[in-house]
Amino acid sequence: MASIQRRPNGRWRARYRDQDGREHARHFDRKVDAQFWIDGITASQVRGDYVDPRLGRTRVADYVGMWLPAQPLRDTSRRAYDSYLRNHVLPAFGDQRLAAVTRTQVLAFRRDLEERLAPITARHVMVMMAGIFADAVTDGVLAHSPCTDTVPRRPPRRAVVPLTVAEVEALIAAAPRRYRAMVVLGAACGLRLGEVLGLAVASVRFADLELDVMQQLVLVPGRPPRLAPPKTRGSVRTVPLAEVALEALTDHLSAYPADAGELVFRSRAGTPVWPNTFHTSVWHPLRMRAGLPAARFHDLRHFMASALIRYGESVKTVSAVLGHADEIETLRTYSHLWPDADVRTRAAVDAVFGPRADSLRTGYPAHRL
Repeated sequence: MASIQRRPNGRWRARYRDQDGREHARHFDRKVDAQFWIDGITASQVRGDYVDPRLGRTRVADYVGMWLPAQPLRDTSRRAYDSYLRNHVLPAFGDQRLAAVTRTQVLAFRRDLEERLAPITARHVMVMMAGIFADAVTDGVLAHSPCTDTVPRRPPRRAVVPLTVAEVEALIAAAPRRYRAMVVLGAACGLRLGEVLGLAVASVRFADLELDVMQQLVLVPGRPPRLAPPKTRGSVRTVPLAEVALEALTDHLSAYPADAGELVFRSRAGTPVWPNTFHTSVWHPLRMRAGLPAARFHDLRHFMASALIRYGESVKTVSAVLGHADEIETLRTYSHLWPDADVRTRAAVDAVFGPRADSLRTGYPAHRL
């Protein structure tokens, strides 16, 4: 039920009742404006996209406080979202009402992020913020999102430049004995840092020369690190153990024995090694000693991928060993390391017509070519 009445002061009062029977009213100087407002409300009720205007008065911080715990996020993603909210979104919009946030404000916020943060980080913040307001629309709290078309494009992916063999050897040599096998596993098995720190003794099958990646060590905001499933389903995998990795693990467990159910790598106190502690206290000093101040632990994983590609392994094999979600991710990251079609064609022709051509491969005597 809706109505429009003229007030004693000459203004027009438009009012209606929502589906729950609550009355809403606004005052206008002109009757036509009051009628336009009522018509818009009526149309939204008929379409089923009516939004109670009082819900839009919810503070952004209050809505986010309900939104974040409800999201099905991995621990690492939840930690990143918590950081984005505390450091960027809430300081800018936390005290504002949801309905008061405008697209112009969001664009100004995006420009500020792009001036202060790396392009990929700024994009991640904007993707999260767009998700928050999209869910507010879905929840019936907002009629429209102010974040429409505000997410920046994905920045160009920087080409991976693998470490050289000499650089990896320098990192291994600079590592303390307690953590040296970690560096070897990164370079020889392509394990992520969390997968190395979460590796259990029982997952190393020495007799089969294989290593099972079944879990990773992750950090959760406000809590100690804990064991969790790997990053993706594809990350649960079996990795071949090369001789160098086998020797490193054997040497490590000889120096630092552990039971089958325990982690391979532990601190001096026998507790799990925190990733941030490893980066600060172990990795940073050893890379400085190795003369590689810009090297990351993840670069060891890139080294492993480049080694497989160099020796002719397929995309499928590289993807399986690294535990990528799919082969598209592998190609997106390492496609520039595979020889292109022209290089392969020249190599094939040279192999056939060269002086050392394999006559058995062609089926003809070499002197007839």
